[in-house]
Amino acid sequence: MLKAPIVFFAYKRPEHTQRSLESLSQNIGAKDSKLFIYCDGIKRIEDSPSVELVRQIVRSKQWCGTVHIIEREQNIGLANSVIHGVTELCNKYGKVIVLEDDLVLSPFFLEYMNKALDIYEQESRVIQISGYMFPVKLESVNDAIFLPFTTSWGWATWQRAWKYFDPTMSGYALLKNNRELKYRFNLNNSYAYFEMLEQQINAKIDSWAIRWYLSTFIINGLTLYPIYTLVKNIGFDGSGTHCQASLQIESEVYQDKILFMPSEVKVDFAANDKLFKHLQHLNQPLSLLLRIRQKMMVLFAKIKYVKV
Repeated sequence: MLKAPIVFFAYKRPEHTQRSLESLSQNIGAKDSKLFIYCDGIKRIEDSPSVELVRQIVRSKQWCGTVHIIEREQNIGLANSVIHGVTELCNKYGKVIVLEDDLVLSPFFLEYMNKALDIYEQESRVIQISGYMFPVKLESVNDAIFLPFTTSWGWATWQRAWKYFDPTMSGYALLKNNRELKYRFNLNNSYAYFEMLEQQINAKIDSWAIRWYLSTFIINGLTLYPIYTLVKNIGFDGSGTHCQASLQIESEVYQDKILFMPSEVKVDFAANDKLFKHLQHLNQPLSLLLRIRQKMMVLFAKIKYVKV
């Protein structure tokens, strides 16, 4: 089994970058992997020292078997960096493992990723492998499950799946006036993904992740998640461009192998419902707002068709 290439995106967070690359280097299989590190260019002059320090750290060690460093002269932003990097490596190698500079990994992360990429390579409905799992206690006969939404914290995909990535968000038109689709897109109103999509449409945010989720949602794609997280996000300290300071509930990174993968490609609905309830609890004000909005839309629709 050929190891998938790893793409790592960094910008101006030296301490995060150091911790993330150290955890990657300690992974089983790291010495047999190709690592491509994309360092974005300077956006603001005051970021220059941090950007240069990140580049020094990136060049300081042989993090994997082979390391290729791409230092951009211009700042193109995280979204464009991810889109360009993932597209380039998928086209060249047929698959890729994707990391950002604020992720600390289990030593078994790469082993799980490569195993899953190999097992489900020909399963057209499987579009992504996730290394992250929410802090929810799940019960399953397997060590991994399928869920109908994507992740951005340590993931992998194939060229056959990434070809469906639609940066223009043409699927937005299908959701815009369809309450049922929006409800599903919002994970049964447990998370405001549609609002994020509209922010992207209106250029208020610049996110590759919401566009990737929409692309996979339209084709009913599934993501494989481990039932124990192999990834910890350390970026919720206000240091990142997209990760603001937050009181996130975190799980400890799982320190063992993910052994048993599901033989049947289908959603684990028991785990799915449990995760939705977890997200609704974390986002209670948001979930309430979405439910009220949905009820108001139904009420207005009834009023519209009342005969006078």
